[in-house]
Amino acid sequence: MPEVAAALSYYPIKGCAGTSAREALLTPAGLAHDRSFMVVSEEGVYRTQRRDPALALIRPDISADGGQLTLHAPGFEALHIDVDTAGVRQRVDRFGAPCQGIDQGDAAAGWLSEMLRAPSRLVRVPPEHDRVTDGMTPGTSGYADSCAVHVLSRSTLDLLDRKLAERGAPPLPVNRFRPNIVIDGWDEPHTEDRVRRLRVGDTELGYAKLAIRCAVTLVDQDSGARSGPEPLRTLAGYRRASQGGVAFGAKFAVLRTGKLSVGDAATVTSWGESEL
Repeated sequence: MPEVAAALSYYPIKGCAGTSAREALLTPAGLAHDRSFMVVSEEGVYRTQRRDPALALIRPDISADGGQLTLHAPGFEALHIDVDTAGVRQRVDRFGAPCQGIDQGDAAAGWLSEMLRAPSRLVRVPPEHDRVTDGMTPGTSGYADSCAVHVLSRSTLDLLDRKLAERGAPPLPVNRFRPNIVIDGWDEPHTEDRVRRLRVGDTELGYAKLAIRCAVTLVDQDSGARSGPEPLRTLAGYRRASQGGVAFGAKFAVLRTGKLSVGDAATVTSWGESEL
């Protein structure tokens, strides 16, 4: 089977539901609109599915030009807002790291506060956002945990599902891992660990680091509730990383922007050794 991009997803609001796409623009900060918004407490501290799993039930729709955002959630009337990119910048907290955000108004705040049952605000990355991400290949990203693009291969997920079956556990959908690009055609699981340069469509990615997984993978993305110890229990048996935690997938920085589509060839131009 040829190596191809089998799925593309972006997540307009950090921690909320993703949007599948047949094609997407890749910007220096990842797929267009990816993690460009973040839900925060009234004190400006980020909200995450680790503490607020109901975030998974919020489905944001963003217009192609980024000027309109619509929030959907079960049992709630959709909220349409005009995105503010010119408002006052304020300090917000993302994993203890201070950064800037533009508040998106009281209507969004009220909707999110009611839905999450906790006082909340919605902020957007300022246009001048200049965050520098770490890893083997430096880059930038919006409010993502770390690097711009999360790549996961189908064979990596298939191996996990086989190991889950050995424990009598059901397979897990790929949305548990919230990747941006799913690659099909790599026969060996965890091939993404060894990729150093990857071309997809008109774009090119550079390897940054392994994706260290957290308790978000325990949240059922359809119900917005934690559903047990998997996959972390099983991953701990064969994917422990030297830096702590378990690794599943890899993070990449953007080397060349452009357009990419489902079905585009995924061509590795440089290989390295796995860090695991």
